[in-house]
Amino acid sequence: MNPRTRMLLQAPLAPTLVKLAWPNLLVMLAQASTGLIETWWVSHLGSDALTGMAVVFPGFMMMQMLSAGAMGGGISSAIARALGARRTADAEALVLHATFINILLGLTGSAIFLIFGRAIYTSMGVSGGALDAAMQYSNVVFGGSVLVWLMNGFASIIRGTGNMLVPSLSICIGVVILIPLSPLLIFGWGPIPALGIAGGGWAVVLSTFTVGAVLAGYILSGRCIVHFKWAPLRWDLSADILRVGAIAAVISLQTSLTVLLTTALVGGFAGGDAVAGFGTGVRLEFLMVPLAFGFGGPLVALVGTNIGAGQEDRALRAALIGGAMVFAITETVGLIAAIWPAAWLGLFGSDPQMIETGSAYLRIVGPAYGFFGLGLSLYFASQGAGKMLFPLLAGVLRLLISIGGGWLALRLTGSLTWLFACLALALVTYGTIIATAVASGTWFKKAN
Repeated sequence: MNPRTRMLLQAPLAPTLVKLAWPNLLVMLAQASTGLIETWWVSHLGSDALTGMAVVFPGFMMMQMLSAGAMGGGISSAIARALGARRTADAEALVLHATFINILLGLTGSAIFLIFGRAIYTSMGVSGGALDAAMQYSNVVFGGSVLVWLMNGFASIIRGTGNMLVPSLSICIGVVILIPLSPLLIFGWGPIPALGIAGGGWAVVLSTFTVGAVLAGYILSGRCIVHFKWAPLRWDLSADILRVGAIAAVISLQTSLTVLLTTALVGGFAGGDAVAGFGTGVRLEFLMVPLAFGFGGPLVALVGTNIGAGQEDRALRAALIGGAMVFAITETVGLIAAIWPAAWLGLFGSDPQMIETGSAYLRIVGPAYGFFGLGLSLYFASQGAGKMLFPLLAGVLRLLISIGGGWLALRLTGSLTWLFACLALALVTYGTIIATAVASGTWFKKAN
């Protein structure tokens, strides 16, 4: 047995989880920082550019979540379970299947936003200069979205073997490239022309290509536990990825749809400046996703490998330990944001309505971030187990409470405060349902 697989099956859980999580957590924070870096530079272009980026961001984050957290979780889970059951040939065949699936999905995502992007952003309440800025940025980042899918697919293959360090270092290289490249392409320098908000998009595309090439090179070099080998495509292996990844994709779509529809509610009720404030505040909520995935990636590998080996009790203990750790981290971040919201919002602008709306959101929703983190970490653990029913149901309830309850609250009160209260209630419900289901042992209950 490979020593890395033996570690997942036998080493003490809490230290192993921390050992695997810290590089993953570092890289997820680094990856999330790419959006923050871009937003900071784009904010210097004015409120139209900031609003334009705010309406594109949920869709782009959705693509990241689908490729890294959803389908990526399906890839890591399938490989981990195959390695745990000592089906090495199947684990290696899954590399080709994962690459093929991600190329198809990446091209589909590009087509949707390239064709329907203007209609989507218009429906979110933006027009004029903000809409033009949104389209300039959107056409670039979604034009290159297949590169994002490939990069996250390769990273998920490697994480499925229990190796968190190589994807982490590779993505950190991308962030190092992005930091000078983004302002260079946005504002220009010497012979390089100023591309404005589109330059920020090109910086993301170029840095993503670099990271994907590094990860592909690692797999092709033979240093990864699983290797890239040409083999006939098999439906059973594709299904092994898709039965987890497709349900996880629906859950990720629910999360992004919640933010998209909430943004539309805020824009229709209070206008573009309020959208900028809400969008900037929600960026911190989205930051909980990479925080949770810092532990979630290792949880997929830990839970999947142990379930593949028939060690169900160890798999469940790993999930609950990871969930408790993520709850503590994300709740701390949420409480700090609720107490000092201007410390976050002031990084991106000083418009009074933007600050007011963003502050109201963080004061009300921030204290619920711990439940969001708890639910997300156990969602990733459920991917490893191949059991996604309760995360799916919890996501549906979150969407209904956020959008249905939020719309009703606006109609009855005319106040964004009550809309934000519905968002907080939705996060508490989401985390509580998934935690209760996992802790009660639903992964291992047989259907009658």
